[in-house]
Amino acid sequence: METNDTKNKPGPVADIYAQTFYHGTKADFKEGDLIGPGFNSNYGTNKKAVYVYLSATLDAATWGAELALGDGPGRIYIVEPTGTIEDDPNLTDKKFPGNPTKSYRSKEPIRVIGEVKDWQGHPPEVLQKMKDHLEELKRLGIEAIED
Repeated sequence: METNDTKNKPGPVADIYAQTFYHGTKADFKEGDLIGPGFNSNYGTNKKAVYVYLSATLDAATWGAELALGDGPGRIYIVEPTGTIEDDPNLTDKKFPGNPTKSYRSKEPIRVIGEVKDWQGHPPEVLQKMKDHLEELKRLGIEAIED
């Protein structure tokens, strides 16, 4: 008898559905909201993003929350993909072979299923170093990979 129970499926499909994913931002979302592509990117020239980004590590989501554009506080949401996800080429193989940051992207929305309330940000000097690095990339015209 076949079922739709992904816990009994072998391989990557079961792993993806058993994985917790996070999305860091300054936007205020509620449980059940969909976060999709089409918003301005937080990097480079801030053009509209073709993808929405998510991570299986709290550290990568923390960077997202800290570096997001906007005036509000950084927020980290627990999310689930509604469609296909792929490795984020901005971090995988280009900077960190094998995707140790567990960073992903999707052209389909991700659904908010909760919020991490007690996360800790990076030390101020580490955060400033990252902001300086991103400013240098912007100055050089280096954009996120959006192919």
